[in-house]
Amino acid sequence: MDSDKNKSISSTIKIAHYEGISFLVLLLVAMPLKYMFQYPIAVTIVGSIHGILFITYLWKLYFMLDKKIWTFKKCAIAGLLGIVPAGTFFLK
Repeated sequence: MDSDKNKSISSTIKIAHYEGISFLVLLLVAMPLKYMFQYPIAVTIVGSIHGILFITYLWKLYFMLDKKIWTFKKCAIAGLLGIVPAGTFFLK
């Protein structure tokens, strides 16, 4: 049972890091490409990937709460970290 809990925590943190990376790429690469170089497809592509990862991250947080692996407070903090650039990298 403890092994499943550790796997769930590990996969949640991994998804959080992917989500954080996608957010930073969206803000630091795709947005400048759109507004400085008139290349809007970058935001469309990276934004879609980020959206999928963000929804997956939120779903994973719900799973962690539902299975009582994390408390509501920890899931709420993790959710708030997801809307702060690079916030998910501080998730432990």
